[in-house]
Amino acid sequence: MNNVLRTCKGFVLFLNRQSVKSVRRGFHSTEPCLDKPPKVDVVSVDSFNNIKEKNKKTFLDMLRVYRMEKYRSGHVEFINTAIKHLDEFGVNEDLETYKKLIQVLPAGKFVPQNYIQSEFMHYPKHQQCIIDLLQKMEDNGVIPDWEVEDMLVKRFGTRGFPVRRYWRMMYWMPKFNNLSPWPIPKPAPNDPYELALLAIKRISSIDIESEVKVYKTKELEESIEDTWIVSGQSPDQKKIVANHPENVPIYIEGGFRIWLRKQSIIYFILRTEPSPVIQNEEEDEDVISNFRVPFFDKPIPKKSDKIAKKKTVHEQEDGTILAVAATGTSSKNSLLSWIRFLEKDGNPRLTHIPILFTSKSPLGNVEPLSELDESKKEVEQSKQKVPIE
Repeated sequence: MNNVLRTCKGFVLFLNRQSVKSVRRGFHSTEPCLDKPPKVDVVSVDSFNNIKEKNKKTFLDMLRVYRMEKYRSGHVEFINTAIKHLDEFGVNEDLETYKKLIQVLPAGKFVPQNYIQSEFMHYPKHQQCIIDLLQKMEDNGVIPDWEVEDMLVKRFGTRGFPVRRYWRMMYWMPKFNNLSPWPIPKPAPNDPYELALLAIKRISSIDIESEVKVYKTKELEESIEDTWIVSGQSPDQKKIVANHPENVPIYIEGGFRIWLRKQSIIYFILRTEPSPVIQNEEEDEDVISNFRVPFFDKPIPKKSDKIAKKKTVHEQEDGTILAVAATGTSSKNSLLSWIRFLEKDGNPRLTHIPILFTSKSPLGNVEPLSELDESKKEVEQSKQKVPIE
């Protein structure tokens, strides 16, 4: 019995010694004794990609879930990832979303305490992240308000680089916001008909007397398609057509693409070759054969029998623009209907003038018609089928 008690006491003593040693080792170790807060990967890149319904509501839900985490980290990585998906969720022009992204950073933590910290960019990654966010706002034409300034001041102080960036934006962006003489609704309409009206009015504004008219192809008996045509022409252009010789052709060139904010429309022009330039014969001042002394000899009067006609704004060096139009289908049949409408609307001489379709233009790059592309493919296929002997 005594032996059993001795062994039990020895075992208890052994356990006590081991526990004391472990406590001593734990006391002198560098590892903290308290429990660590769990590291939580709140939102990753795949979190934005895995969402099926990508809209403003789901995007704000992602931000709210991230801000609800108690031990959240990786603010810069999260904001940079969210900036990349703004266009995908359709919130790149929404001011409220940008405010929510700024609120992801905690307030008061990144404020510099002296001038040295402020000039050497205290917390540079966080400041650069918000500067990129403000750059995204400027690229999308989103003008910040005074609430954005309050958020930036609370997070980076009045001397922070994001606040300086905000002040520059508030100085220049309101100046350029309504500076364009051709205002376009924001966002731009998606209807091609409304875009064509805006585009033709903008192009025709070079002549204040220009008239923009809308034609319906179903009103023509010869028309095959049922579409609309937005045409622009001025009285000066009608006079040029009336005086145009019948042996000189007129070209239908296009389509040219014009951008209205993030929407585009294709338009066509009616162009002819530039009128010949009348040059007066000028006397060469270096020739001294007819040198005269102004005090003794009478000066030779300069006579010119040639009279130069003053050109209109439509007569340029690379050609004369006779009309401009945009159609609903941008096809060859719709353009032929456009010519028929112009003949009835004050341009009867077009019936006697040859009109040609061209796939190139000296005015710029041309997007060829679908009919021309199909004809080229048919010609190339026929060439490939013909055996070469």
